[in-house]
Amino acid sequence: MDSFRTFIAIELPPDVRARVAQHIACLRHELPDVRASWSRQDNLHLTLKFLGNVSVADIPKVSNAVERVTKPISTFEVTVSGCGLFPPRGRPSVLWIGTQASGLQALHAAIDQELGTAGFPRESRPFRPHLTIARLRQSQGAPQLADLHKSLGFRPIAFAVSEVVVFRSELLAQGSQHTAISRHKLV
Repeated sequence: MDSFRTFIAIELPPDVRARVAQHIACLRHELPDVRASWSRQDNLHLTLKFLGNVSVADIPKVSNAVERVTKPISTFEVTVSGCGLFPPRGRPSVLWIGTQASGLQALHAAIDQELGTAGFPRESRPFRPHLTIARLRQSQGAPQLADLHKSLGFRPIAFAVSEVVVFRSELLAQGSQHTAISRHKLV
């Protein structure tokens, strides 16, 4: 294998993952026939930057760039709350749960800039931090599922971000598997 499907993210603590998993279970129970690819509890994360396929030889460049960014950054708090969908109008294709933190935009921008300096493409779209919980595969039932998701809402839960992780994502028959390549502690 000469490349890894790579992304940079914040892992969620077990209590946050469990709450998100309960929300997913409720949606699946209420509308079981809607075709969707649901995020597995162990894969829930907050993506800071998706790189796609990265040469194995370039993985150290990614880890070193993230290390340079995280070294001076202090631990900060993220609040997970609210429900939404992409696109916001028209046929929904992604269900998400929102995240808010004053440090997220700055962290994302610093990672994007440092990786840009290291030769990786910069983001062309604005950063909208969120937790993807489902990708809708058919239009049948999708509006009802999206309406239920938004009406349920998601009570706020906060956690401290103490590290950023570079992940490898393998697409397997049973779904994607995420493996940490490197971990970068905040101060």
